Amino acid sequence: MTATLSIGALARDTGAGVQTLRYYERRGLLTPVTRSPNGYRRFAWSDIRRVRFVKHAQTLGFTLDEIRGLLALRVRNGRRCESVRRAALSTRERVQERLVALRRMRTSLDSLVRACERREDTEDCPLLSALEPESIE
Repeated sequence: MTATLSIGALARDTGAGVQTLRYYERRGLLTPVTRSPNGYRRFAWSDIRRVRFVKHAQTLGFTLDEIRGLLALRVRNGRRCESVRRAALSTRERVQERLVALRRMRTSLDSLVRACERREDTEDCPLLSALEPESIE
């Protein structure tokens, strides 16, 4: 039998939590190669690279569904990069939309901070007032 990793060892070697790895398994991103007689998951050494790929792709803004698709492309011979390119373009568009929304939020917060700087009493604090939900009548 080939040497395998426990889920704890995989978590340690990738910096992912055990619960995260179980979640990846439920989402189809990770599959144990076997289970030990006592039912523990056993993973291949190559899963270290796979988990690191998933985590890095997440930091770049890819969804888990997109990552699953990218992983599927990695293991299929004869595939072209066009599918990867389309996924990257879609993700780039989503990231751009988030950046625009974040810039608007920063502008609003800058305005509220400036307004707060002119007042000392928190009762009239425009920042706190802006955060309160509107009253339902």
